[in-house]
Amino acid sequence: MREAVDGFGLHLARVDNRSAHTVRAYVGDVVSLLDHAARLGCAAPADLDIAVLRGWLAQRMAEGAARSSQARRAAAARTFTAWAHRSGLSPADAGAPLSSPRAHRDLPSVLRADQAADLVVATGDPHAVRDQAVLELLYATGVRVSELCGLDVADLDEGRRVVRVFGKGAKERVVPYGIPAQRALDEWLKRGRPALAHAGSGDALFLGARGGRLQQTVVRRIVAAAARAAGLPHTSPHDLRHSAATHLLDGGADLRAVQDLLGHASLSSTQIYTHVSTERLRAAFKQAHPRA
Repeated sequence: MREAVDGFGLHLARVDNRSAHTVRAYVGDVVSLLDHAARLGCAAPADLDIAVLRGWLAQRMAEGAARSSQARRAAAARTFTAWAHRSGLSPADAGAPLSSPRAHRDLPSVLRADQAADLVVATGDPHAVRDQAVLELLYATGVRVSELCGLDVADLDEGRRVVRVFGKGAKERVVPYGIPAQRALDEWLKRGRPALAHAGSGDALFLGARGGRLQQTVVRRIVAAAARAAGLPHTSPHDLRHSAATHLLDGGADLRAVQDLLGHASLSSTQIYTHVSTERLRAAFKQAHPRA
């Protein structure tokens, strides 16, 4: 079982090119599954069957697991059993008939355009210059926090005002950004970054207090602190991503274009923002229309 888990993890990282977060989540799910299977007398992946898989999911559900977590666990189990079958560790793919519980999708939290603008406040020290550039670029491009932290200086094309982003599965895309973001980036690169950089900083676009690559936890703190300073509800980097997508659609952007900008593999992932826009239009109608 341990050898199977190790081999599965290597396959996810090196062959499927999954993100480190996905690898950790899937491997953790498979460890939980195999622990459950071992308690039922299974000694190898070949002993898994659909009853064991469904029993594992049912036990997690009885413990109060969220539907979204259950959907991920089912996906991890199917991926593992398919890999085990292809690798010759199991004579059949036991997880092929396993269905996923449909995850309930709440509408994402979205700021108004004026609220998003209030997040960005310019001050003088290098950290504040960096924070402004981080906030501007997050909102201008809608990139994920992991994508932002992974940017290098060479990924910026300031002449065309686009940034090269490596998303999930190391898929590359080019995302444009506007003049406010360009001004903030210019200030960071000319005045802020040189004040923090040292020999070990490498090519990272955004640096932390000690000159290393900026960490995702710091970016979350930057966004949350800016929201508090602007008198807004708690806001995360992903909320800025949601807001950017919604404001693009509100402004008339094509859904396919927004899909490409966000790096969504499926259009269904982008379509949720059309629901957000509809809700905002309905709220405006109820507030303003005399016969609402």
